[in-house]
Amino acid sequence: MKTWLLGFALVTTASMVMAATVDHDLPNPLYTPGSTSPAVTQANIQKTICVAGYTGTVRPPSSYTTALKIKQLATYYKGNCAVGQACEEDHLISLELGGNPTDEKNLWPEPNYGTKDACENRLKTLVCGGTLTLKQAQQGIAGNWKTYCAAH
Repeated sequence: MKTWLLGFALVTTASMVMAATVDHDLPNPLYTPGSTSPAVTQANIQKTICVAGYTGTVRPPSSYTTALKIKQLATYYKGNCAVGQACEEDHLISLELGGNPTDEKNLWPEPNYGTKDACENRLKTLVCGGTLTLKQAQQGIAGNWKTYCAAH
């Protein structure tokens, strides 16, 4: 582990990783880089994500996501949700965009949940309408989703 002197504080690489995600609306890419479902491809979007009700067929049970949220909050997402603050275990690449439903690399405890939902729906409309490719939407939202959504 490397250590640097920044200002008047010693900073280790481990603490820099945690500090790198100051905006808790964005997951730490080391732990949540995003993951796609192999069942959803550009060739089959009209039979999968573009079908009304699709996400209900792949959404994991809340017992799974709640247990994962508790585990993540106790380890590498300790500061994400303040005491008493509502927090949702959210898919970085949403199910509407072919995100992997159960891969831990695609789920994180999101504070201020709901803010990303309108963007996910808008991107799905663009993908299903042929304006964006599935891959473009997946890569864009897996990066800085706030910046990507503001541009779309």
